[in-house]
Amino acid sequence: MISKEEIIGRLTLAAILGAAIGLERERKDWVAGLRTHMMVCVGATLAMIVSAFGFSDILGTTNVTLDPSRIAAQVISGIGFLGAGTILFLKPGLIRGLTTASGLWAVSAIGLAIGSGMYVAGVAATVLALIILWGLQPFEQRFAKRFKRKYLKITIDTNANPAEIITQLFGQEALDVASFSFDKNREYCTIEFHFDQMDGIKMKTVLSKLQKETAIREIYWNKDNY
Repeated sequence: MISKEEIIGRLTLAAILGAAIGLERERKDWVAGLRTHMMVCVGATLAMIVSAFGFSDILGTTNVTLDPSRIAAQVISGIGFLGAGTILFLKPGLIRGLTTASGLWAVSAIGLAIGSGMYVAGVAATVLALIILWGLQPFEQRFAKRFKRKYLKITIDTNANPAEIITQLFGQEALDVASFSFDKNREYCTIEFHFDQMDGIKMKTVLSKLQKETAIREIYWNKDNY
């Protein structure tokens, strides 16, 4: 049987480790931040403690067979519902929140490790998670920047002719248009272009011409990728 001090110590350590990862997500201003990660880690730890020690009073009873891993196993499957709530499908090809969802899943596993008394594994996993979420981010951004698809968004008046703008962009040999979409409402029209390859100098020339069009309300392009 586990002592009261040991139970309190495991739950406290779980709260600290969950807070460490939650603070990193809080810095990103995500909905699942400090308190969410702490609650998940503490809850997973408690589930593991209950699973391992909560039925010790009936162990050894005739015709009673217990699998102490069954309750803990439900934490991993159950956390999927919470993780799904942090994933945002903004539009085709743009999904946010997957890292936070995976972080919640990892925090639950850390809580299970602490609840089972595997302190080294729980602390080591927390350190690795922080390195992945925070330490590797500059390298990821630098690497992804070189391969990120270029993006151009043009907002025009409803009475303008979008075919002229589309023809103008498609006619540029240096602009490799991968896909584009067109959306129109009562107030304005929006044309979005995605490019696999783009000549930055050529694009600046095209933009300078587009800016002279009085029908164009707004032009946005992710110039930081050039």
